[in-house]
Amino acid sequence: MRFRTIIPIKTFEILVFSAYVAEMDITDKKIAALLAEDARRSLADIGEAVGLSASAVNERIRRLAASGVIKRFTVDADHALLGLAVTAFVLVGLDYDAGEEAFKAFAADHPSVAECHHVTGGWSYLLKVRVRDLAGLETFLAELKARRFLSRSETMIVLSTAVERGFTLAEV
Repeated sequence: MRFRTIIPIKTFEILVFSAYVAEMDITDKKIAALLAEDARRSLADIGEAVGLSASAVNERIRRLAASGVIKRFTVDADHALLGLAVTAFVLVGLDYDAGEEAFKAFAADHPSVAECHHVTGGWSYLLKVRVRDLAGLETFLAELKARRFLSRSETMIVLSTAVERGFTLAEV
């Protein structure tokens, strides 16, 4: 099976045709971890760190992207500097008649929802929400209520963040 993937690298895109990568080796994991630290790192720098040539690193990155291991190259921005000073976690107990697909579509489309996780325990979902201020959080919660998604909810406002990683590979 072949995949057609466009990989944005720095300021240009590379069109890739590659076979599915069935299993990552330790070098692939190291490459992914290095890219997670800095997606703009040069192929030569990555190659030096893992003991490969730049062209071999490039081919591995192409395969990782084509197989879906690397989903995107992105920017890790300071949300407070972007005007989103409040981060909150909202535990959501869906109303029996709410419609789970409608809720997931709402979460996927809402600009304040950074993450939406289906969870175990007494709650249905856990949302990570980023808003400008407490009034923005209140507006978001009011919207959840107005759309009749909630049977109950619990909101935790983040005071500070000790650790936040977009990606980890503990065994690398």
